[in-house]
Amino acid sequence: MVEAGVDISSSRTTALHQPRQDHSPSPRVPQVTLDAGPCDLVTVPARQGLEAVDILRLRDGVGPVLHDGECDTLGFLVPPGTADAWDVPGSACTQTFGQGEQPGLEEPPIMGTGWLVAPEAAFSEATDPAVLRAALGEAARTIEAVDRCR
Repeated sequence: MVEAGVDISSSRTTALHQPRQDHSPSPRVPQVTLDAGPCDLVTVPARQGLEAVDILRLRDGVGPVLHDGECDTLGFLVPPGTADAWDVPGSACTQTFGQGEQPGLEEPPIMGTGWLVAPEAAFSEATDPAVLRAALGEAARTIEAVDRCR
């Protein structure tokens, strides 16, 4: 399980994508749309996210992944509706909102971000939430083990 004490609130990506309890549209969170439709965004600390990306690449495949400008956090694109039930401590899942479809995603859909895994290099259009949850848990356990051995 991910440590509840991990604070990701100070990063730029997370600051722009705080989870909303009322799920009403937010002008600060643009709609992230791939060919299959809009996606939600799971934001995690970079260290844990990088471990999870490696795990997903080796096993189940990873969808597109964003990094913030300072590389403090990573954002995994997940299917729409994931934010409704996301409950992984130390991470945030944000619904995305907007008007209409975006014509492709050559550029990252959120200002101040870049692609770690671009859509054309991804295994799928979005990372499966259950698979991501398992990879984030494994990543947290790996980080904890490494930190104990130092």
